[in-house]
Order: sequence, then C-alpha cells, then structure tokens
Amino acid sequence: MAAVESDHEAGLRARENDRKHVLHSWSIKSKIDPLPIAGGLGRHIWDFDGNRYLDFSSQLINVNIGHQHPKLVAAIQEQAGKLCTIAPSFGNDKRAELGRLLAEVTPGDHSLAFFTNGGAEANENAVKLARWYTGRHKIIARYRSYHGATAGAISLTGDPRRWPAEPGLPGIVRMLDPYTYRCPCGHPDPCPVCTGAPHLEEILQYEGAHTVAAVILETVTGSNGIIPPPPGYLQSIRETCDKHGILLIGDEVMAGFGRTGKWFAVDNWDVVPDIITMAKGINSGYLPLGAMSVRKPIAEWLDNTMFSGGLTYSGHPLACASAVASINIFKEEGIVENAAAMGKVLEVELPKLQAKHPSIGEVRGLGLFWGIELVRDRATKEMLVPFNASGEAAAPIARIGKTAMAKGLSLMSHWNVSIVAPPLTITREELDEGLAILDEVLDVADEYYTG
Repeated sequence: MAAVESDHEAGLRARENDRKHVLHSWSIKSKIDPLPIAGGLGRHIWDFDGNRYLDFSSQLINVNIGHQHPKLVAAIQEQAGKLCTIAPSFGNDKRAELGRLLAEVTPGDHSLAFFTNGGAEANENAVKLARWYTGRHKIIARYRSYHGATAGAISLTGDPRRWPAEPGLPGIVRMLDPYTYRCPCGHPDPCPVCTGAPHLEEILQYEGAHTVAAVILETVTGSNGIIPPPPGYLQSIRETCDKHGILLIGDEVMAGFGRTGKWFAVDNWDVVPDIITMAKGINSGYLPLGAMSVRKPIAEWLDNTMFSGGLTYSGHPLACASAVASINIFKEEGIVENAAAMGKVLEVELPKLQAKHPSIGEVRGLGLFWGIELVRDRATKEMLVPFNASGEAAAPIARIGKTAMAKGLSLMSHWNVSIVAPPLTITREELDEGLAILDEVLDVADEYYTG
C-alpha cells in the first residue's frame, strides 16, 4: 500500500509542479516562488503547513462574499448536477435569472446584459458596442487606470502594464485623473482636472467631440491607488458626455457589488453610466464571470441591430448559477450593508494609523475599499518606492508584504499604496485583528521615512 502523502509533502509537490509548469501573471518566472494555498473559509486562507492568514485584500479584490460560502458552494454543486454547460445560442434558466437580478440591482434604467468570462472581456465588448452605437471611433480613457490584459483592454489601460503590448488598439485618447493628493494641475481653484468637465472639454476641443464614442473610467480607481473621485466629478463627466452625445462607460469590475458600501460605486454619486462593466464581486470569483450591462436606449437599439460579439462560454450555466446565488445571499445576509458599516470603522481607524505612522501620506476610500499611500517625506510627498518600481527599487514595499504574511495578514500593495479591501462579510473583531497587525507592519514603512 502506498504511503499517504502528508499536507506538508502535498505543499512541496504543488510548489515543485508550479515552479516547473506554470507561468504566472505579471511575473518573471525565475524570480518568484508562490506560496501554495491549501484552503480557505470566510475571511481566512491557509497553506499546506496549516499557517492561517487573514485575507485583507479579498485576493484580487474579488472575493467579496468570503471564501467557501456554503450557500454559494451548494448552488454550484446543484447546478453541476443538472447541467454543466450549454452553448450561448440556447436559453438557460440561470442566465435569464441573472439578467433579471442585474436589472434589479444596477442603477437607473439598465435592463440588458451580455455575459463574459471576466472584466477584460466586458470592457472589450463595451468599447465595441460604444463604437457601433455612436458610429464614432475614439475612446477617452484615464492614465491611472487598469481595464484588463486582453489586447483591447490593455490598450485602454493607462498604467505602465500596457507598455509591453504597444502599439495597441487605435483611437485611444488619454485624460488626466482627479488624484487630489498628487493633482497634475497643482490644485488651482477650481481645478480643471479634479472638477472633470473643463479638462474633458479641452480634450474634446483638440480631438473633435464628433469623433469620440465613449469615455471609460474606473468609477473608483482601483489598483492604481484606490482613488475615489472628488464630489461632483462624475456628475460633471456625465453632463459633458450628454452634451456631446458621448457614452459614459463605468468600469465597476473592482468597485461593484458592495465594495464601496453601495451595490455599485456610482450609486454614491447618483450617476448612471450608459454602459457598466462588472466581474469580480458578481460571484466573488468562484467561477470566471463578467458582464456588460446597458441602459434602455441602447437595449432598444439592440432589439433590431446585430450585436457582433460572442463567446463560447457567454452566460455559462455554472458561473451564472453562482452569481444568482451570490446576489441572493447579498440580499438575505445584508452584505452590502455590512460593507458600509465596516467602512465607517475604517473611516475612523485608518486616520489613527496615519497619525501614528509618519510614512502614511494619505488614507482614502469608501466602504471596504481603502488605500494607504506610503511616503518617505510628507512635506515633499516623495513616494516610498518610485512610480512603476521593480527589483531593488521596490524592495521596501516587498518587505512590507512579506512582514504582513509572516504575521498572518495577506496584504496587497501596488507600488507605494497598500490596499485594505477585506471580504465584505468581515466582522468587527476580524477587522480589528487585521488593523492591529497592519499597525505593526507599518513600522517597516516608517524605517524608510526621511522627512
């Protein structure tokens, strides 16, 4: 009889197979050694040696409902027993039910959805649809943005992750971001960038508004800093788009489904985009799924116009069943409301950390979606690590991540911003536990402070 493999041995085998046969996202293969994770439950994950980690980033800010929610797992199992897959040319009860539920929870008159495998595909289809609907070709996107890694989505992306993929999709025009902490206009009053319309109007003057199909933006900037827009910004962009017959595409892939304490981040400002793209929190990543939802005028136009897009797995029954279950769980268990309540805790507690740690230049966020910007000098705002840092230049932020893991906290950082975005089901006790560890971890950042 073969010897039974221990958990430790299983972890070693997983690590070895990973090292030999798996190519990871955004990585130099020889430079990484990912920790194999054996399981998860609620707000925690653990490795094959039994070490537990409080998940303070919801993985890639997508496990909104927490790990292994029993009702969500049961819904997937039940659907798998009935029908695992069917071509999108057939109807499916779970796909149809998900469409109905999305019409309920999305803002305004959104009534029709196209289902994808993730956020990048949702953004790709949103851009194609905007061009068909308007008959125009240019898309305005912001610099501090990430819209996905497929060919079109990476072209929309403003951050340096697009560089290796260039030249990209033609017709992309950039605009600056309302990043008040590092305002590109030096914050004149009123600021043309941070108020929205003046900056956009100037770009339209140069590009020709009649050539622009859509403005696409993350309603709350995600991995590029967790930057909520200033009051009035989104309304101003909405009004400018309406003035020129331009569609507004709200990328809610990261900010949607309760992350900001509302079903969708735009609900915080009562703005309704023409197209909303979503993924991640739609089913907490339990299965690959994304969607593009549209307002009534576009839906009516599509009644008699060919939608020239398709995916083999569009509206996959297992994925849709998981999303139906997830939305119902959100309603039954008050998960959006919990995100709002716990967000109020962070609104109080994170500034306390800022007062204690000189390396914190700013804290900002909404709900359970917060960024801690780390600096070497508060007066000059010198970043803890340079923009687009890698290798030795990024060593301080890498050290922060390793220190957090050693203390039992899974913490996500991007350049000089550490992200606090735990599952929306987190309890006050777990939030306090994570903040206490984070307090200790920030001592590492303070070591680099020179101000």
